[in-house]
Amino acid sequence: MNILLNITYDTSFGEELVLNLITGREEGSIVTTPYRMHTNDGHVWKCDLNLGLETGTHIDYYYTVVRGETTVVRSEWVVEPHRLELTSMRGGPFVVYDHWLGIPSDSYLYSSAFTDCIRRRRMSPAPLVNYPVTARVKVRAPQLKGRERLVLVGSDLSLGAWNVADGVTMYEHNYNEWVADIDVTRLAGRTFEFKFVAVDVHDPGDLLWEDGMNRRIDLPEMKENQVVVYELDEAFFPIYDVRCAGTQVPVFSLRSRTSFGVGDFGDLKKMVDWISKTQQCVLQLLPINDTTTTHTWTDSYPYSCISIFALHPQYVDLNALPPIEDEAERQRFEALRQELNALPRIDYERVNNAKTEYLQILYGQEGKKVLASAEFKRFFDEAGIWLVPYAQYCYLREKYGTADFSRWPDHNHFDESERKALSGQRNVAFKNVAFYYYVQFILNTQMSEVHDYARAKGVILKGDIPIGVSRYGCDVWQEPRYFNLNGQAGAPPDDFSVNGQNWGFPTYNWDEMLKDGCRWWVRRFSNMAKFFDAYRIDHVLGFFRIWEIPVNAVHGLLGQFSPALGMTREEIEAYGLHFQEELFTEPFITDWVLDRMFGERADMVRQTYLEPTHDGRYRMKEEYNTQRKVEAAFADKTDQDDLNLRDGLYALISDVLFVRDHKDANKFHPRISVQFDFIYESLYDSDKYLFNKIYNDYYYRRNNQFWYREAMNKLPKIVEATRMLVCAEDLGMVPDCVSWVMNELKILSLELQSMPKDPHVRFGVLARNPYRSVCTISSHDTPTLRQWWDEDWTRTQDFFNNVLQKYGAAPHPLPGWLARDIISRHLLCPSMLCILTIQDWMSIDEGLRLADADAERINVPSNPHHYWRYRMHVNIEDLIEGHDFNQNITDLVKESGRM
Repeated sequence: MNILLNITYDTSFGEELVLNLITGREEGSIVTTPYRMHTNDGHVWKCDLNLGLETGTHIDYYYTVVRGETTVVRSEWVVEPHRLELTSMRGGPFVVYDHWLGIPSDSYLYSSAFTDCIRRRRMSPAPLVNYPVTARVKVRAPQLKGRERLVLVGSDLSLGAWNVADGVTMYEHNYNEWVADIDVTRLAGRTFEFKFVAVDVHDPGDLLWEDGMNRRIDLPEMKENQVVVYELDEAFFPIYDVRCAGTQVPVFSLRSRTSFGVGDFGDLKKMVDWISKTQQCVLQLLPINDTTTTHTWTDSYPYSCISIFALHPQYVDLNALPPIEDEAERQRFEALRQELNALPRIDYERVNNAKTEYLQILYGQEGKKVLASAEFKRFFDEAGIWLVPYAQYCYLREKYGTADFSRWPDHNHFDESERKALSGQRNVAFKNVAFYYYVQFILNTQMSEVHDYARAKGVILKGDIPIGVSRYGCDVWQEPRYFNLNGQAGAPPDDFSVNGQNWGFPTYNWDEMLKDGCRWWVRRFSNMAKFFDAYRIDHVLGFFRIWEIPVNAVHGLLGQFSPALGMTREEIEAYGLHFQEELFTEPFITDWVLDRMFGERADMVRQTYLEPTHDGRYRMKEEYNTQRKVEAAFADKTDQDDLNLRDGLYALISDVLFVRDHKDANKFHPRISVQFDFIYESLYDSDKYLFNKIYNDYYYRRNNQFWYREAMNKLPKIVEATRMLVCAEDLGMVPDCVSWVMNELKILSLELQSMPKDPHVRFGVLARNPYRSVCTISSHDTPTLRQWWDEDWTRTQDFFNNVLQKYGAAPHPLPGWLARDIISRHLLCPSMLCILTIQDWMSIDEGLRLADADAERINVPSNPHHYWRYRMHVNIEDLIEGHDFNQNITDLVKESGRM
């Protein structure tokens, strides 16, 4: 099969074009065969292919611009590459005229959220043709609704003579891309004009013509059997942008009449029914990965996963499994289920212990049959790369009584040579871990069924990708080269926490990850695509730079951005600030500081925890000179006075003006939020002015281009790994380069009116939300709408009078009618997605919502040991039957023009 590919592209000196023929996928990454292209004028590039392909097959490919042998300067959008179908029964040759395909501004319409959930059209390859000479027209039309089809109508009689009923039927051979083959011998001439028309298959008289001037093609002289393919610019139809409404709720928070004290995948199907019933189309979840390290309530933190692939056993729907054969055991578990399900909040430990015991009994009863099934073997073949290490990790965690693999007497990291023994069903090693295989098979099967069910209902399941993983999890154990264990990931101070957040996760070794094209991330996202059609990137700022905290620190104040361009002494002094290394980098402890901080306990602090140095200054004693040492010293203290003393010692240790770079001892970073500390207070006003200039340049200007390049080395590979709709949590200390990258990659931003990104306003202006964004009122990390309303009455009054434009005193607590008004305004905003927490939806119904608004809070970010146990107080079955509440939501969605 002879194929001549042409593309017009103006390169710079030293650049060339390469055609990348896609030959398959390995672990989520595209496998290609590259072909160097040639040009005679530096403008039109050509590539001759002679491939042993059969009629009826197709090829997919994309172009890259390279400099030298391997340096890729620019690449096309690989989510939807070029496709050439070899449908001519005469065998060609094919001459193709392509154009460069970058990420389109409407790339979201190519996501599975739209193609597989909202529009759900079936693709159909172009049929075989036997024309003597063929002209093929390809065009992308992503705006079409699910019931619409494309027709080519032209001036020539064979093209319908502008009569749509006689036009040329087009076939959607790839997502949103339509193709039609034209018999050139039937054309009156070599030039023809045409347009594309969208036809409603349910009402063929409902036509929508493409906007703009007629299209025109001038055919070249063509040889017999030749096929000339024209890839045209996207069709444009005056169709309004789709705007969707949705609900956010963690799976663990779901409650049904049949659940076992915690939400499960069976409840998730019921929640999909409620979403569909109320005319919404998005259901957003928190992470559903396994987090089991201690088997205590501290494992309830869903963002500390032990495996980026394994699902949490607590989410198994026991009702979908065969019953336990033993009648007494069955009755015992049913009584326990009813007891746990009646609790107002989750009892994490009892629920998980009970479900694990139940699964172990069922494994003894059904395991052998399940593991012998074709379905399990197929799952094992697909998931083995992560499943085998995960199962062995779980087995060793239980055997040695700790998830800290550094304390295991052996197997301190996964040994790839043991994979074979762990995979053979006759081996003892396999039998040791088979239970974990069984559980993950069930979980994956059930979640896949939920995904299929949601798609059939037209509901987009939106997942959540945690930015970190557990320090003692399977991912670190299996592939430690990808992680830095000498630091902790967190976040700088923000509205959630004045001391910053310390998540305890290891940071990523991006140098190592980039060596293999971020394969770890690509596999992670590819696995997520089995269950979701959209996802939220937790803390997208981490792909630009992560807030890295020393392992000996508890709070986040002593962290620094990594990577970041640290400052030398000379650079600091170039601003005019005399750099006094000891004064600026060691804790600033003096008598007046101690008196201010500890009052009457200052002398005790001096004698117990400090030792004098010089010039009236002190330093921490060796046994207390890090926050971790202080934490250990106060580990058994519960009295509030003791805890206040501990926190004061933490503050002493973090009171420095500059933090030394973690990798280069001769470079420094201004300490975050130091303007609130004593070292800053001690400076002359002139030095404060100079330090603030350094501080602002460092945090808001110095690293922008550097961080932009860092993100563009990582995010494109990850974003283009799947067709899921990409959304990002981009709140916090956001440098300018974040919006550059998100706009370039067409990632949806997160917009909260209570946390505006414009520093000049107190509350965000909803009408200014970009279309490519997710609008919400609260999240799992923030107070609910009702809590926020009563949190700061002065702020609420300002919002009531100046944003809602209402007179008089703001009512407290928040009445349902006013909550409905606030929600209505959010639904009316331009954002593509408006996703509200289930608590905020319920706030509109005073008879349905909880009396205690504080009982609806999911997480308090300032508390690193928060117990994640919020559970809906209403059964989903009752929610579905609640006519008035559901009608209220349906009316709100319809009135806003959302779906």
